[in-house]
Amino acid sequence: MAGSMLASAGAGAQGTTQGRGPTGQYANLKLLVFDTFGTVVDWRTSLIEDLTAYGATRGVTADWPAFADEWRGAYGPSMNRVRKGELPWTKLDALHRMSLDTLLTKYNITQLTEPEKVEFNKVWHRGRPWPDSVPGLTRLKTRFTIAPLSNGNISLLTDMAKHSGIPWDCILGAELVRHYKPDPETYMSPVEFFDLTPPEVMMVAAHPPDLQVPKRLGLRTAYVHRPYEGGTGGAGNAQMPAAGSFDFIVKDMKELATALGV
Repeated sequence: MAGSMLASAGAGAQGTTQGRGPTGQYANLKLLVFDTFGTVVDWRTSLIEDLTAYGATRGVTADWPAFADEWRGAYGPSMNRVRKGELPWTKLDALHRMSLDTLLTKYNITQLTEPEKVEFNKVWHRGRPWPDSVPGLTRLKTRFTIAPLSNGNISLLTDMAKHSGIPWDCILGAELVRHYKPDPETYMSPVEFFDLTPPEVMMVAAHPPDLQVPKRLGLRTAYVHRPYEGGTGGAGNAQMPAAGSFDFIVKDMKELATALGV
């Protein structure tokens, strides 16, 4: 019931007709850019499963769900060190590796060689999509140009797309402008790269803070609900944004495609 209510509210509010594309104020929409971790891929489940499997092949045991959550938890603070000038521009793989080294010490994991640590760090390159992501993106791709707009570096996002069949038209992200979201430079980069105006670009994300800056800059915004991003124990994005907070509020990528008339 919740899904159908969201679908009818989204499509009705936007004045779209399935198969005919967006109309009215959305008729000129050309480019959709997507947050990736949590919005397109289920980073937590992917990470826990990969860490568990990787550890099993090397005789390493740990509380992998806790390890994954702490590793993800270091993501924001490590990027803030770059924003504050405590670190020079540092791509996300390198920030992940710094956090990993700290966690390996904390969890007393001492048996990994340097090449094994390099491979261990690449679990982020193998994030697997939510079940609706690839079908929904494939539909959206038939009418719009689609690309990630992620804090992940280019090699990470490319590997993830090839690993999981994510059908991006190109790879965009923070590394191209050396600014991490929510810096405005990151959100404005697709507008500049594609010679568009802000209303011709839509930012799609499962995290309201990831939509607030692009909304202020004049980009279109779409919120995709991912209540289980942080697991099933009440963490995650359980609270829906208030109606009207963003241009579209949908339960998954397939519903977004329907709301945009694809």
